[in-house]
Amino acid sequence: MKIKYLYQLLLSHISILILAFVIIISLFSHFVKEFAYQNKVEELTSYAVQIANEFQAGQVDMRRLYPYQDILSTRKTQFIIFNEEQQPYFLPEGFHHQPREKLKKSEWNKLKKGQTVMIRADGRFDDEVSLVAQPIFVQNEFKGAVLLISPISGVEQMVNQVNLYMFYAVISTLVITILVSWLLSKFHVKRIQKLREATDKVASGDYDIHLENSYGDEIGVLASDFNIMAKKLKQSRDEIDRLEKRRRQFIADVSHELKTPLTTINGLVEGLNSHTIPEDKKDKCFSLISEETKRMLRLVKENLDYEKIRSQQITLNKLDVPLIEVFEIVKEHLEQQAEEKQNKLMIQVEDHVIVHADYDRFIQILVNITKNSIQFTQNGDIWLRGIEGYKETIIEIEDTGIGISKEDIEHIWERFYKADISRTNTAYGEYGLGLSIVKQLVEMHQGTVEIKSEKGKGTKFIIRLPLTAKQK
Repeated sequence: MKIKYLYQLLLSHISILILAFVIIISLFSHFVKEFAYQNKVEELTSYAVQIANEFQAGQVDMRRLYPYQDILSTRKTQFIIFNEEQQPYFLPEGFHHQPREKLKKSEWNKLKKGQTVMIRADGRFDDEVSLVAQPIFVQNEFKGAVLLISPISGVEQMVNQVNLYMFYAVISTLVITILVSWLLSKFHVKRIQKLREATDKVASGDYDIHLENSYGDEIGVLASDFNIMAKKLKQSRDEIDRLEKRRRQFIADVSHELKTPLTTINGLVEGLNSHTIPEDKKDKCFSLISEETKRMLRLVKENLDYEKIRSQQITLNKLDVPLIEVFEIVKEHLEQQAEEKQNKLMIQVEDHVIVHADYDRFIQILVNITKNSIQFTQNGDIWLRGIEGYKETIIEIEDTGIGISKEDIEHIWERFYKADISRTNTAYGEYGLGLSIVKQLVEMHQGTVEIKSEKGKGTKFIIRLPLTAKQK
């Protein structure tokens, strides 16, 4: 059975209110009744004590009891005085009860012991009554008792009147509660409905949505969380769109890159098989086939390497390595490529500066960045610098190349991204994977890498790697 949330709220509010009223009315009625009975008993006890005191002197003028009779009759209260034999000693006018209304034996024994007998409600008379019996002692000798009897119909009438007023209060409160609860429930349901509509939009792929919220309750917090979720989904969608766009561009670039060498290799192989290539040119053909094959292998290797690093399938073996030694290896490895573009590779680092890193992966980081600097620098300078910082080693690779625009810097670490997509035929870093690999490797070393660049004025990469605990 489906019940709308609005009616669930109304039902819960009304049910709780009714339950609360039932408990309160029951307790209040019981309290009022007990309070009324107690007051009645205390009132009867007070008169009983006064009447009993009239006998303390031993003899009493019966005429002195008539005022009590008049006062008590206005309160619909009657009294009788028993002697020590439990025989009526004084019966006020109009007292119609018979001797069967005498006190019980247990009650009479209490009176003989000097105890007052108080009963809030009793049915031994024709009507429900409250009664009080006060012993009479003359010179410490038991002489009888005073019995006061008052019907409880007045108490019951008062309790009924209180219950009637409580009933009116319950009805009025229920009407007001239903009205207020309806308004509040409609308000909350409306807020939930907005969330539901926003959820439907998100489910349909519309993430450009923002819920206005100025409340600090749970629904407000949920709305804030929903806005954060929608924002992150939008960012994820935009990221997926960007990656998909670059993936398509990457596939197009790879297809273009593979098509040329494969066409070349295929033509050369067919020429060798058909013996149309002269003997003196075969060595050149084999050399060209080898270069084109290495180029394709480089593409495959970069992709496989990136996936392994991204999924953390490699293990780092960190060592303390002199930074100048690593720089010398990088320079030796890339110096020929730098000279082909009339660039100078220069090293600036003191002999005592060391770096705590995986040797092979650290060289890979530096080679990828330096290749990038060589690729975008013509007839310029490229510096490899090392500085010992506080609890870290700072590595800087700076060039005087064409620089990178601010728009490109925001995406330079993304996979497949190339700041200058026209440079697809260069021999190094042409697939837009080198800097993505650098970012992943630096983070695996618990380090950071940042880039500072200005269009036309060069680029600087800054890497910070933490030192070992021993050197801290």
